[in-house]
Amino acid sequence: MTTEFPSTPGVLLAGGLARRMGGGDKPMRQIGGRTILERVIARLAPQCDGLILNANGDPARFARFGLPVIADTVENFPGPLAGILAALDWAAAARPEVEWVLSAAADCPFLPRDLVARLQRARVNEKAELAVAASDGQSHPVIGLWRVDLRAALRHALVVEDIRRIDRWTARYRLATVEWPVDPLDPFFNANTMDDIEAAERLAELDGG
Repeated sequence: MTTEFPSTPGVLLAGGLARRMGGGDKPMRQIGGRTILERVIARLAPQCDGLILNANGDPARFARFGLPVIADTVENFPGPLAGILAALDWAAAARPEVEWVLSAAADCPFLPRDLVARLQRARVNEKAELAVAASDGQSHPVIGLWRVDLRAALRHALVVEDIRRIDRWTARYRLATVEWPVDPLDPFFNANTMDDIEAAERLAELDGG
């Protein structure tokens, strides 16, 4: 874990229902003999000051990964902003010294090894209130840095204003967007379909297995 920037816990967002894969938890699908979630944990654990998993339903299905599992704190809101809010609420209660939380999709097996450092550096350099990742000219707002003290504003946006798109909410703040190269592969590739799983098997070889 880097000591250049403030302690940054990470939340892995695993709320998707994988409808395009026939249901179930996308992060539990295997690539090269390892679950996607195992790969995500391996990428982020060295960068983050602890990891938690945001998932609804029975947390026991993730027990073997040894991570705290937190459910959404806003009811009936099946979206990533609810998971981010749950993580900010968790940080405020369990880690009151923490100012920033990293979020990442739990179905992105090739996340960059410098994710936290580059987001934190951009946030500082641009005096930004939030920071998100991008690649190939496309923003990935699910993967970003979030200020814990914005949780009341986020709860209001979700509950009162019914804002569900991340970029609608981030547009209200000074936002740093950090671009990553996509050669030899896009580090934010995510597995949404069975075809994606097959593609990920090939990409895993480029990424070192």
